[in-house]
Formats: sequence, structure tokens, C-alpha cells
Amino acid sequence: MNSAPARRLKVAIVAPSLHILGGQAVQADRLLTQWRNDSEVDAWLVPINPRLAGAARRLQELKYVRTVVTQLAYWPLLVRELRHADVVHVFSASYFSFVLSPWPAVRVARALGKPVVFNYHSGEAPDHLQRSALARRTLRAADVNVVPSRFLQEVFAGFRIPALVIPNIVDLRRFQFRERRPLRPHLVSTRNFEPMYNVACTLRAFAIVQSRVPDARLTLAGFGSQDAALRRLASDLGLRHVTFTGRVQPDAMPAVYASGDLYVQTPRIDNMPMSVLEAFASGTPVVSTDVGGVPAMLTDRVHGRLAPDDDHQAVAVSIVELLEHPDHALELARHARSACDAYTWDVTRAQWLSAYRSTLERAEVAGAPVVA
Repeated sequence: MNSAPARRLKVAIVAPSLHILGGQAVQADRLLTQWRNDSEVDAWLVPINPRLAGAARRLQELKYVRTVVTQLAYWPLLVRELRHADVVHVFSASYFSFVLSPWPAVRVARALGKPVVFNYHSGEAPDHLQRSALARRTLRAADVNVVPSRFLQEVFAGFRIPALVIPNIVDLRRFQFRERRPLRPHLVSTRNFEPMYNVACTLRAFAIVQSRVPDARLTLAGFGSQDAALRRLASDLGLRHVTFTGRVQPDAMPAVYASGDLYVQTPRIDNMPMSVLEAFASGTPVVSTDVGGVPAMLTDRVHGRLAPDDDHQAVAVSIVELLEHPDHALELARHARSACDAYTWDVTRAQWLSAYRSTLERAEVAGAPVVA
């Protein structure tokens, strides 16, 4: 007699929807896409930014008011959705957003007796965990903590918080590898215009590059609070051939990488940037600052080039050297593409499935502790 098929594991993924463009939203969307029609997991999104209707939607458009209105909708949504889950997978950033989004999800999951996989992504973890006793208590009480990089795993260990490493996913079908022959002086950056990403350093580096390579171009695909300041800086530096694309939807991002020949980013704080993986997959040689979790995924002169934090001159030197030595740039791009194999769904699916099952098993044995 044939046995009945095993019931699919029900996983509620608490994360930003794509209405908030950012790394967490993109990763959550990719994870949900991969679980769709999977034989072992039934996953669905519980958005931290529920879209309301009518007058409430209009209130969500008002600064400060939107926080209150969204919270009033978010807590009841958690109660309705998490009660159906076997496991609650909570995406998390840091600081104030930690209190507004992941912490309520953990509180509601505990009240409902649901085990939690806490998936922390922020490169600001060293400072956040040092400052926030609430964050430390929440993470220590999680059934399983998952981080996307060895960098964050080491940060957590410094606070005696155990964590598994499951890397971010790159879709090699969407980001297709192309060798740059010839290697044109067209630089691309896809980091948003926020202080931690230090796009101003990219502009200053480009000024040096353009003084050496007059026909060099730079495409900045991003948006954020520093938009006006960065446009002024580009003008003050007398830069030519700089394109500000504004907000780029995830589906359009592969074309951005495909259009360029070198990828440049100069963050001051970072974790495991998806932008680097997407550049790797696209065949775009990478120049980055040596911060956070970047060196754990990009070995200097093997997968790309690393420069010291906020050193626009060193960034420019690396870019010019790659332009002057295109064979070396191509070698780096090939090695980087090979490294992408560790970040595919074929590898990470088993890791996530193991994390979910172990979380459920631990909760069944020990019960779900209450988080303060």
C-alpha cells in the first residue's frame, strides 16, 4: 500500500514587499518565487508594509502618520496570518525598523506558539547589537538565527548569539554572463543614495577616471535621501557622461548590468550585497571598498578588486588598471562567475529546508520561549 504524501511545511515569511525596494524585499521575493509549487514547502508573504485601501491608503502617504497607520494594520495582519504557519521566517534589518517590523512578528509568533527563524541582514549589526539590549534578547531567544554572510555570523558570535549562514540567492537565469570584449569605460553602480553606501566616493573616483579616460561613462541606478546632494557633487566635479536613472525595479535590473562593463560600489557599511553577486553573474568586473562582508565573497585580485574604505583615489586606480588590462579584468569576471554557484537555489534550498525543519523540531521538544 502506498503511503500518503507528506504534508507541505507551512512557512509564513514576514518581510518587506517590493513596494519597498531594497535587498530584503528582493531576497524575500526570490525566496517566495522559488518555494512556489515546491513539493515540501508552502510559503507566503506577510508584508511588513501592508497596503491599505481608501482613506487609510491616503494616510499612508503622509510622513510620520504612515508609521502609526501601518502599525495599526500590521499587528492584526500578523495575528491572522501567523496562526496558519508551522514556522515563521522573519526578515530583519536594524535600529528603528527592528522595533517596528521583526520584533512585533516575533512577539505575535510566540503568543501563537509558533517557532521562529530569524533572518538578520543588516551590515549595521556591530553597532545595532552593541546599542540594543532588545535586539540581543530577541536574537538569543530565536529558535534559529540565519544570516547571509560569515561577517554577520562572526558579529553575532561576538555577542554570544549562534547563527547559521545561508547566503543570498542569485538567479543565474535572469543575470546572464557576458564577456566584455572589448572592455569599454562604462561604469555602473546600483547602490541606493543613502549615507552608508557612500556613492559620493564613487563620483570622486570617477572624476579621476575621467581625467585619465575622457570618454568614460557612469550610470548610477539608485534613489534615496542623498539624490540632490549627489547631483550637485557631480556638477561641482565637472563630470560628463553621468546618468542618474532613478529608481529601478528588480525586473529591469539585469539590463542595467548588461549595459555596463565595470561595476563599482563604495559602501562604508555592508553585509553581503546582492549587487556584487548580480555583477558577478552578469560578467561585470567588480571594484568595491573592503568593508563588512564584502571581502568574504570577493577576494582581491581573484574575483574583483578591493580598495580601502572611503579611498576614492584607490578606487580610481583599480578601475583604471582594469581598463588598461582587459585580459586581467576578464579573468576576474570568469572567477567571479564560478563563485556564483554557491549562491544558487540548488544549493540554498536544502539549507533553508534544514533550517525550517530543525526550527520546528526544536520548538516541539523545548517549546517556544517568550521574548521580552
